[in-house]
Amino acid sequence: MRPIRIGMIGVGQIGKLHLHHYAQIPGAQIVAAADINETELQRVAQEHNIPFTTTDFRKLLERDDIDAVDVCLHNNLHAPVTIAALEAGKHVYCEKPMAGAYVDALAMYEASKRTGKKLSIQLATLFSKETKAAKRLIDEGHLGKLYHARSTGFRRRGRPYVDGYGTASFVQKAVAAGGALYDMGVYHIAQVLYLLGLPQVERISGKVYQETDMDPRRREISSYDVEELGLGFVKCADGVTIDIIEAWAIHLDGFEGSYIVGSKGGIRLRPFGYFSTVADMDMNATFDLNSADWRWHQLVENMDAYDLPQHHWVAALQGRVELLPTAEVALATMLISEGIYLSDHLGREVTAEEVQKASKSTAIKL
Repeated sequence: MRPIRIGMIGVGQIGKLHLHHYAQIPGAQIVAAADINETELQRVAQEHNIPFTTTDFRKLLERDDIDAVDVCLHNNLHAPVTIAALEAGKHVYCEKPMAGAYVDALAMYEASKRTGKKLSIQLATLFSKETKAAKRLIDEGHLGKLYHARSTGFRRRGRPYVDGYGTASFVQKAVAAGGALYDMGVYHIAQVLYLLGLPQVERISGKVYQETDMDPRRREISSYDVEELGLGFVKCADGVTIDIIEAWAIHLDGFEGSYIVGSKGGIRLRPFGYFSTVADMDMNATFDLNSADWRWHQLVENMDAYDLPQHHWVAALQGRVELLPTAEVALATMLISEGIYLSDHLGREVTAEEVQKASKSTAIKL
């Protein structure tokens, strides 16, 4: 439980949420914070007793009393700030999506390997009770050979800013790079990739839409130019496939939850269920995840390290657990998301190699 000294870069809506989580983690010490909004920075610093503040994140990186930084900025700022932090000798925890473009995410990953510093991406769904239960069932062979998964995310009308919450920055490619796929889809795609064992992506097809009516004034002042609905189909190595539907806004009453199917059984993640055949009878099983999670916390050493992404990050830096491959999963998620955009643009299926070659940096120069 040795102290881990953390510097926050960005104290906006997401940064505040991260600070709330760190306050509950023994050993997590927030020693510095940076944000261009000095008034809000000072207010947050006072609330959380953060001793050092600056409006220039580079000054934060110069400090030798910081072990790691947490990057909570808009998508197209993730790569330049993360790479600068890694090269300054800091471990980095970064908000999702990994970056605004696959090529930028790859540069982050390569910088981590080059510097020998840890890189973790905010993928909260990897730490849900449903994911932990599904991983146990899969690892114990109850699904058999995995061959297909569905990734779904639903909002009836939940587009940032134009539907009443958040800022316009969430719906502008110049800042956010993408819409529903980058905001919500990353969580669900990453979840099924992780449970499938991170299969190698080979081919991607997809389509994106922005069709649902919105307030005309908000449309104009927001410069809304990202998708509200993303659809995809992914072919991976060994015949594994994934289909994707992610909606910020759609005229429906909901989607079925993400699922994974294998030769012996299947799992739906929400609501959680296991489906198989026993004695030539179809079986639909439910589990008490709350009691299982409580028992695992009593019996399994360091189980607290998997409660939330920030708990896991701090525990990994303390050496208590091995860091889950969130960077690798997030990088593959970026490849799929950008593949959907490229497929939509070209009007055909694309290969992973095409996506990698076509990817162009969206990183904001600092």
